[in-house]
Amino acid sequence: MTVRSTKVTFTGSQGEPLAALLDLPVGPASAYAVFVHCFTCSKDIFAAARIAGALAARGIGVLRFDFTGLGMSGGEFANTNFSSNVADLLCAVDFLREEYEAPAILIGHSLGGAAVLAAAGDVPEAKAVATIGAPADADHVTRSFQADLSKIETSGEAEVTLAGRKFRIRKQFLDDVREQNLAGKISSLRKALLIFHAPLDQTVGIENAAKIFDAARHPKSFVSLDNANHLLARRSDALYVADVLAAWASRYIGIEETGDDAGDPQTVTVTETGKGKFQQRIASGPHRLIADEPESHGGFDSGPNPYDYLSIALGACTSMTLRLYAEKKGLDLGRISVEVGHSKVHAKDCEACAEGREGYVDLFERTIHIEGGLEDSTLAEKVVEIAGKCPVHRTLEKSSAVLTKLAGDSEEGRA
Repeated sequence: MTVRSTKVTFTGSQGEPLAALLDLPVGPASAYAVFVHCFTCSKDIFAAARIAGALAARGIGVLRFDFTGLGMSGGEFANTNFSSNVADLLCAVDFLREEYEAPAILIGHSLGGAAVLAAAGDVPEAKAVATIGAPADADHVTRSFQADLSKIETSGEAEVTLAGRKFRIRKQFLDDVREQNLAGKISSLRKALLIFHAPLDQTVGIENAAKIFDAARHPKSFVSLDNANHLLARRSDALYVADVLAAWASRYIGIEETGDDAGDPQTVTVTETGKGKFQQRIASGPHRLIADEPESHGGFDSGPNPYDYLSIALGACTSMTLRLYAEKKGLDLGRISVEVGHSKVHAKDCEACAEGREGYVDLFERTIHIEGGLEDSTLAEKVVEIAGKCPVHRTLEKSSAVLTKLAGDSEEGRA
């Protein structure tokens, strides 16, 4: 599904404008989420951008924003603390509630995870909470500038270096995080909780995940991020989080389940989604797809159009047929890819059309790519010949019969 990102601004807890990005699917969002970034990070950090984009591609709108004094937001970082971060988060929730729809999911990374745990009780519409590498207590963040604590205590403030950048931390920040009772917030959460944590996380140890899990009530789940790092720097780790999170959240936030019933493996069912004029949900056995029309035709462009699916069928069948042939003959063919274009042309201008065809016909132009190429001209000719034997190719070239009936009606007709 195509994703679009929109820049938005709302007023934060200290009256400053907060910069945000709203990642949306092209069609209507099935639900909304707020993503809260890590300490001194921004909405544009890789993990936030990748996870938000991947969730939007799955139909979930995601708002990610910069806390006061960070990124593109206004205000002074030195005047902020954990409580003001939580208040900024609630301002983000209010923005979504007023302009779009209240978030059903709250997602927090690192200290942002602690923030969503602290704020979730004040968001009645939120049904699911997810943390990624989150500390079990807000005071954990002071370990990242441990050497400067005494100076902050005695002088009232100090300039600290975090991830190569300088920030001014004041004593009020320390006092605030020490006063937090995150365990109490977690135990009274009463929302579905999903905890992501990497066992080898060097910034926030895995023991924090255990403490959060023990403090929480069911339903609660834990997912190990194996060898990921704290910032989820690898794209594959961020996308894995998005995949698992979307599947898990669908159980709690009212996203329509589409995979519970495998259905008849011999039948494809196509149903209107009710979103836009043309969007269709396709069920083929256990598989779920979307069909749509492009925006220029009044659709959302949220999936291939019907003729695209015909091209997909021809391309996939061609590649599969060639692979079977290569294995049967013991041929060392490189990876196969097939490009298929579709157009309508007049029969008199169609060199590939059989004689006797009149009027306009559908022309599928197929280009086969073999990785590494084919130096043997005889083999190249054979590949083209075998491609023409693909079952979908034969179906398209022959006249087919379509038997149509109305459900519940004994009358049958042919079209």
